[in-house]
Amino acid sequence: MTPRRPLNRPVHVSWRVRPQLRHGEGERQHLTSLQGLAALSLDALSSVAYGPEAIALILVAAGGAAIGYTLPITLAIVVLLTVLVISYRQVIAVYPNGGGSYAVAKSDLGERVSLLAAAALIVDYVLTVAVSLAAGAASLASAFPVLAPHLLAICLVGLALLTAVNLYGIAESARVLMLPTALFVVSVLGVVVLGLARSHPAAVVGAPMHVPVTDTLGVLLILKAFSSGCSALTGVEAIANGVPMFREPRVARAQRTELLLGALLGTMLVGLALLIHRDRVQPRHDVTVLAQLTAGAYGTGWVYYATNLVVTLALALAANTSFGGLPVLLSLLARDNRLPHLFALRTERPVHRYGVVAVAAAAAVILIAVDARTHRLIPMFAIGVFIGFTISQVGLVRHWATLRPPRWLGRALLNGTGALLTAGATLVLLTTKFLEGAWVVAIVIPLLILLFARIERYYTAVEKQLGVGRTPPRPTRPAAVAEAGKVIIIPVSDVTTRTERAVSAGLALGGEVVVVAVCFTEEEVHDLRTRWNLWDPGVRLEILDSPQHTVVRPVLDYIRQVADTGKWVAVLIPTVEPRHFRHRVLHNQRDLFLMVVLREHTDVLVCLLPFRINT
Repeated sequence: MTPRRPLNRPVHVSWRVRPQLRHGEGERQHLTSLQGLAALSLDALSSVAYGPEAIALILVAAGGAAIGYTLPITLAIVVLLTVLVISYRQVIAVYPNGGGSYAVAKSDLGERVSLLAAAALIVDYVLTVAVSLAAGAASLASAFPVLAPHLLAICLVGLALLTAVNLYGIAESARVLMLPTALFVVSVLGVVVLGLARSHPAAVVGAPMHVPVTDTLGVLLILKAFSSGCSALTGVEAIANGVPMFREPRVARAQRTELLLGALLGTMLVGLALLIHRDRVQPRHDVTVLAQLTAGAYGTGWVYYATNLVVTLALALAANTSFGGLPVLLSLLARDNRLPHLFALRTERPVHRYGVVAVAAAAAVILIAVDARTHRLIPMFAIGVFIGFTISQVGLVRHWATLRPPRWLGRALLNGTGALLTAGATLVLLTTKFLEGAWVVAIVIPLLILLFARIERYYTAVEKQLGVGRTPPRPTRPAAVAEAGKVIIIPVSDVTTRTERAVSAGLALGGEVVVVAVCFTEEEVHDLRTRWNLWDPGVRLEILDSPQHTVVRPVLDYIRQVADTGKWVAVLIPTVEPRHFRHRVLHNQRDLFLMVVLREHTDVLVCLLPFRINT
């Protein structure tokens, strides 16, 4: 490719790399409404496997007759679902670039609230993995009782497989997800239709469980059952988070998908609650409530086993959504200087490898701590979700009140009502489930916020020492004559004091000095060109374009091209050396990766130039 020269500074060359689009890129690879339902809604849809059961487990403490209250509690949850669906359709319209509560909080509620949103999202994502795997293992054991004593082992094996797949970097395909999603929805709706059509259950599975009556049916017990059932609403926000994944018109398609999700989820929840209410279905040994309803509708033939396998597969794939969402969130936090920069690294596949490992490690710790028992995870599960719900609704109220578009008052009233409902649900979850495990979330979220703040404060101090945002002094070129055929290549990310020292060192070595930087967007290219021309160090800048958001591969390819010309090439890599050992993890390891890759795949001379930080 022929290098292009900027018009305003002919001495500086911008070399642009336009790689071919990979799988998952381009408009044709964006999602239709049905594909979006499969790719982004499986987490929410599969929650019917444990949401109604969570209600029944609480009510049974007041006796078998109390099970009948599953239906009115579920109807209340569906009302809340309706409000959330309408509100998130508005979120989609207002934040078409992705309306996650973290982005909403950053835009409308300030930095502190955005830290709370980020912490709540992290907790939600990790618990989604744990709950989905635990519920999937329980569903599998319902069909094959011999597996009942090995739930934790099943979960850990499933977690290892999901981690390996995501580390390998197999691209998520909506087409692949459409089949298991369709099978799951059809299976559950079949359970509802056939179950209601029968006058009595076709079969009964599982041994009776003696549950002593330890509570009376009162307001507190109903609130506890409601808060447990709210776990069925997790995942409703995923479509609003992934609006850029849809085809044009993105907003309309995403809103249509959100509405379809609400209709399907509400129908399945009410249908299953009707069956539980009519047949007084109670928890039984080693069998889920959904498995009991499945046997009641289909009998215990091959359809029963196939349905339980479909539920297990759907729950496993629902767990996999966190492996796609949380590493991206961690990378955003890393770019905002709130987590170590290594979480922003992507491999060539591309994969946020450190984020994937972090998700797996956190989920494994939780599964081991609760012995993979779903009912022990539910008290912790929905709190982070409802904190995110509340932040999104409050952010929309602030948005409408600030801009005051036509009919803004009605929209603000709707979102304000949603915020009150979700805030109330959060308080109910915390108060009724505090001693049962919610205290863990109440401690973890503040600790994460403190961690974000401490890391951000450190990075701010480091940027001050590096001179980020300031134009460094122009380097002095030595009087020595440059050696012909000798090229010093310096990879940098910005114009800072560290860049100035590296350029000065390169000039002192003699030869032609070339500074290389990788940019991901046109805005980054324009900003870097402007800052470079303002500095004007007298050396050439090569800008490498990387649509895949990878750095090492474009730099390696460029250095190979220069080396292939027969010139002697040396690569000078400026690195940051922190004062304290504990701060090493906070600095991007990309420089060391680049050094290793260059040594393995080229014959160039590689040198590290340390820049010591006193913070």
